Amino acid sequence: MIVVRTPLRVTLGGGGTDLKSYYQHSGGFIFALALDKYIRVMCQRPLFDSRVTVTGPDNEVVERSADVKHRLIHAALTRHGIEDRFEIASMADIAGGTGLGSSSCFLVGLLNAIHAMKGETLSAQEIAEEACDIEIGLQASGIGKQDQYMASFGGLTTLEIAPDGKIDVARVILAPEIENRFIERTHIYYTGLRRDAAVVLADQNSAMNEEGSGARKRVENSLDFIRDLGYRILESWKSGDFDGWGRMLDEHWRHKKQLSAKISWPHIDEIYDRVRRDFNVLGGKVLGAGGGGFLMLYCAGDGKALEDFMARNMMPRLRYGIDRSGSSIIPGV
Repeated sequence: MIVVRTPLRVTLGGGGTDLKSYYQHSGGFIFALALDKYIRVMCQRPLFDSRVTVTGPDNEVVERSADVKHRLIHAALTRHGIEDRFEIASMADIAGGTGLGSSSCFLVGLLNAIHAMKGETLSAQEIAEEACDIEIGLQASGIGKQDQYMASFGGLTTLEIAPDGKIDVARVILAPEIENRFIERTHIYYTGLRRDAAVVLADQNSAMNEEGSGARKRVENSLDFIRDLGYRILESWKSGDFDGWGRMLDEHWRHKKQLSAKISWPHIDEIYDRVRRDFNVLGGKVLGAGGGGFLMLYCAGDGKALEDFMARNMMPRLRYGIDRSGSSIIPGV
């Protein structure tokens, strides 16, 4: 049996600039953090059972991989010529649809496992690109490339995306006391809301493909700002400018909401305005493409009153750290 552990992620800056409809014109930039929260994928080839068995959020038992309904599993097995005699199970620390890149995380883990079963060793970049090729090809509405790369590489990481789609990956190294302070003050709360990221991204992608339209200009201007702001956010982390990060987080959020009407919910907007007014929150945003899942808030104070308020509103805090290793095979299983 092969067991692979792959991290979920949060985007700190540049979100949305990793879609081809944008980066092919101007290039993209992502600054993101891999969480120490994981999806674990377990795979094996049984000795006698010829069926394909899927265990996880969606359970399936079929005779051949061609009959698997889960699109990512179907695509991965077909790509690698695995027709039958395959078992896969998955377990997630956090459910999908919550803005942490879970579908790409799962796919990267599955591909890592398949290559290991075949005795092949691929680089993190090769795994990420294979996942991009599969997942982006399956999404007619368009998705980006950051989730696959962050799942594969992990860490506190930047992605420079060239107009041709090639990505330069770099690790961001901070003094431990600065890194810990950022994490301490950057709270993440579970909203209980869920939405498919591809639905939200479809609006952005559609607008970017409308040459000469007002919608195209509005979205492109917002993404230009978000990309450039991503570089400023990176510099704030490198210099230890904590409150600057909080204020830029608010700038990012307000521009991101111009990309789609589905980015947020009225209830989340009300909570956000309240915590900014009453609980020393300088900025925040809904994680992922938007629309649900987790709300990230930067609190300039000790955060206790904020945490109590959010708990009263049924939004528990996620305690997290940084995953350093990316998608990894767990030895000795």
